[in-house]
Formats: sequence, C-alpha cells, structure tokens
Amino acid sequence: MSGKLILVRHGQSTWNVENLFTGWHDVDLSDLGRQEAAQAGVELQKEKLEPAIAFTSVLKRAIRTLWIIMDTTDRMWMPVERDWRLNERHYGALQGLNKAQTVAKHGEAQVNIWRRSYDIAPPALTLDDPRHPRFDKRYAGIDPKRLPATESLKDTLARVLPFWNARIAPELAANKDVLVVAHGNSLRALVKMLDGMSEADVVEFNIPTGIPMLYELNDKLQPLGRRFLGDAQAIAAAQDAVRRQTEKK
Repeated sequence: MSGKLILVRHGQSTWNVENLFTGWHDVDLSDLGRQEAAQAGVELQKEKLEPAIAFTSVLKRAIRTLWIIMDTTDRMWMPVERDWRLNERHYGALQGLNKAQTVAKHGEAQVNIWRRSYDIAPPALTLDDPRHPRFDKRYAGIDPKRLPATESLKDTLARVLPFWNARIAPELAANKDVLVVAHGNSLRALVKMLDGMSEADVVEFNIPTGIPMLYELNDKLQPLGRRFLGDAQAIAAAQDAVRRQTEKK
C-alpha cells in the first residue's frame, strides 16, 4: 500500500459566482467558498485523514482553500509546495468572459468545444496582451516559452503529469498521505491519468468546488477506489451545477 491521495478543488471563487471563465486570473474565494473550504477540512477530520504534505497552485483561490483546510484541521504546520503546474487550465482569450454570454455570442456548440473538448484550446492571448502570464511577476523565473497563452485539457495534463511524477508520486510511494488543492481542470487531468479515463469520459467528469475526493492506491500508485467525501445528494447537485454553467439564462 502507498499513502492516500486527497484531491480538493478550491472553494467557490468570486468569478465562479459571476459565471466567468477564470483560468489563470487570480481571483479570491467568495464567502461561500470559504465555508466550503472549512467544510472540506471537517470532512477530512471525519475520515481521520492527516496528510503529511500538501501541494497547491500559485493562485490565491487554491492557496486560501488550503490555508482554511489546514486551519480547520489544526495542521497549519504541514509542509506546503506551491507550483504553477497545478494552476487551472489557461482559457486564453476567454478569460474574464461570462460563460452564458459567450454561448449567446458564439453558439453553444462552439463554446462546448472550447470548454469540454479534450484537445481543442480556446483562442490564444497575443504575446502583448497584458493578461499573458509572462507579465505576471509570479512567473518571472520561468522560461516564457513554457507559459501558455491558451490550453486544452490535453495541454493541462502535459504540464501536470511531470509535476506528479517528480513531486507528488514520490511522497505517496513513501507511504505519506498527500493533499492536493488545485483546480477543476488540473485535477481532472490527474483523474484521467490515475483512472485511465477516456478522453470522452474525462471531459464530462465534473469536480465540484470544495468537496474532497479520496483515492486509495496500491504500492504501484494504481487506484483501488475513488470517492467524494460528504453528503451524496449534495455532491450530485454540485456536480450538476458545474455541468450547467454554460446554459443560457
């Protein structure tokens, strides 16, 4: 047996409330998002889970979710690594646009391709666009050629997987329980890798905000089981809410 893996999508963000494509834009948690993060900590306590190390992105909605979980579980001392490779999928020129309004402008079929296809990325940011990550000081030490101007889910997996292999997998192999607090698409990429999920199935797999997902793994880090922690009806409703984000109002 290896350590257990706990995946948590950040709590609801202010842009989740406004139904905007967020991507790498650095927005904070809403009041509900903070409550969701605290409840995630409660669910870990119910399962008597005590992760030895945590990994998160460099975006504050994930970092703050992790802080609240650590505070709720009285594990503020836990070692933490932040890495840009756990960031959300980069939504390119869609970032900041309302999802339902984008459907009204471009059509549901086109937006569904951008949002839900496995290997088709949205329109890219230009290199001189101030939203491009090369202008953000948190990425100053990274070769600009590695920074995305847009990404598909396939692209997201391509940057998440090396981080998994280099940092997360060794901790699990050392029989440590590991907490990863990240984003809907960076976590979806990990789920695809772990479960061998098909391209068609993974794009329909909805990860709600603030609900821990627990993996039990064998000594080869192959899943023995995966389950969300919490009330089953509430989890199903939250997953459906993610699916309906692009519906016209």
